[in-house]
Amino acid sequence: MIQIRPVSDLRNKFPEIEGVVNGGEPVFLTKNGYGSMVVMSLAKYSQMAAGIESALDEADRFAEMSNVRYTHDEVFARVKGGNYD
Repeated sequence: MIQIRPVSDLRNKFPEIEGVVNGGEPVFLTKNGYGSMVVMSLAKYSQMAAGIESALDEADRFAEMSNVRYTHDEVFARVKGGNYD
């Protein structure tokens, strides 16, 4: 079940939030009724970031072996168009 709590719970009910995130679920925190931040366990964050890190490492390796460079407009146009080649 999605956990949405006021940001004050981070201070006032830290052990409860810690228990939720250690159980593998993120906690969405709100401030004045609007989304403010997401809290997650280090293990979950590492799992999520691992794929990003490996993709960035692959891009760095490709950049070292190639002289091809793209502007940010070209990159975003390709991403929006679904063309990743």
